[in-house]
Amino acid sequence: MRRKWLLALLVGVFGAAAYGGTVLATPPSGVTPTVFGVGRFDDIDATTKTDIDPGAPTDFWQARINTKGVTDLHVLQNVIAPGGTFGWHSHPGPSLVIVKSGTATFYLAGDPTCSPHVVQAGSGFVDNGHDTHVVRNDGKVDLVTVVVSFVPAGFQRRIDEPAPANCPALANG
Repeated sequence: MRRKWLLALLVGVFGAAAYGGTVLATPPSGVTPTVFGVGRFDDIDATTKTDIDPGAPTDFWQARINTKGVTDLHVLQNVIAPGGTFGWHSHPGPSLVIVKSGTATFYLAGDPTCSPHVVQAGSGFVDNGHDTHVVRNDGKVDLVTVVVSFVPAGFQRRIDEPAPANCPALANG
């Protein structure tokens, strides 16, 4: 009899945890993704330096990408309808986000003031990974983003997260 009670208790605890995780997550709404491709790369170690001044080589643009371990590179486009949201989420690696059209408004859970960050078409932003955030389309036209994400091989690109307490007006993403 004691074993049955223990089993019932465990089932109840795990069921409540699963239900609570589902209820606390803020899923996307009004988002249509198109995956252009996912590719797997071994270690990436790319460095470049380009002289941007036609005179003496004194002014350089530089870039560096360095990963350790196998990486999945995701390239996708998202169309977010007016009023749509990605919901609160994070990523296990960095993403480069281009705002192709419309206006993106994003909020960071780590910002105690929950201030909006507005990014216009033709600009972009970097998500460093592991930052819980939400991106919304508060405009009147579709928001279109193109995203390149670096993710440890085999990991999900997106991790649903609960709404942070410091952003009560955005509790539903």
